[in-house]
Amino acid sequence: MDIQSIVKELKRERDRLERAIAALERVDLPPARLGLRPVAAVPVAQRKKRNRLTPEGRKRLSENMKKRWAEKKKAAGATKKVAARR
Repeated sequence: MDIQSIVKELKRERDRLERAIAALERVDLPPARLGLRPVAAVPVAQRKKRNRLTPEGRKRLSENMKKRWAEKKKAAGATKKVAARR
């Protein structure tokens, strides 16, 4: 290995270490310095609410899915019978 390739490899390593150090230093910065808004700064009224199913809605959804899968299973069984006849 010649000296030029060693120097080039060392410079690449130095650049990689400088990027790693910069990334670690950014972790220690407060969120405002990173351009992030702290969660507490968002008023409660503006926070997005999650849509949650009520127990009745969950039961209705369950029944509909069971009905859907039963119809699919029935249709698949009919297709197999037709294929078996051929």
